[in-house]
Amino acid sequence: MRIAGLQKMTLLDYPGKVACTVFLQGCNFRCPFCHNRDLLDHDGPYSVDEEEFWAFLRKRQGLLDGVCVTGGEPTVQKSLPDFLKKIKALGYSVKLDTNGFRPDVLEQVVSDGLVDYVAMDIKNSPARYAETAGLPHLDLTCIEKSISFLTSNKVDYEFRTTVVEEFHDEQAFVEIAQWLQKVSENTPKAYFIQQFTQRDSVLQEGLSTPEAEKLARFLDIAAPFVHRAEIRGVEL
Repeated sequence: MRIAGLQKMTLLDYPGKVACTVFLQGCNFRCPFCHNRDLLDHDGPYSVDEEEFWAFLRKRQGLLDGVCVTGGEPTVQKSLPDFLKKIKALGYSVKLDTNGFRPDVLEQVVSDGLVDYVAMDIKNSPARYAETAGLPHLDLTCIEKSISFLTSNKVDYEFRTTVVEEFHDEQAFVEIAQWLQKVSENTPKAYFIQQFTQRDSVLQEGLSTPEAEKLARFLDIAAPFVHRAEIRGVEL
């Protein structure tokens, strides 16, 4: 497994649990606002020895509740199921972050009982999805399959959108809400709006942080279409 980084403790990444976060190398998207540009290339400079990672988890048994598996995009890793199986064997709950483009892998790891919580990104409205994912074209069929699967309630989950001034507006959230309603098996459990923050590690320069008041308007649009909608990490 290509491990690019390890955050040894987080109280934020896994709702309700004390966890660590492991960053896997490689991604199939090129989102302009991505904070982890060094993780995008599959052959990038991964920096954590796998045996060191397992030794860390064994040492933290009883101190940490869970492991957040993120990236990059974890589902592009062929060895992901075996990786998750080893984590579960040590007694940890597993949260998986994903862009939803590999529904076959998502369904497999959930069906095999290797994941306890999934956080799936909803990049934008269908009309602007490819642009926001940093790709010239994008078949949304795979994204829709992942949405449909998660809303069939086989695993606990959330959807989330990182809002960037240059990519999101009120119309986008109208279309996101309508799209989720159309392709979901059941009303989505939870939808979080997150505020983009510019950093030196962002893939594209010149992007802007939207104002909190704008996020509140977007939340008002999305809330009627889900059971729970919140703005994460921003004080209004």
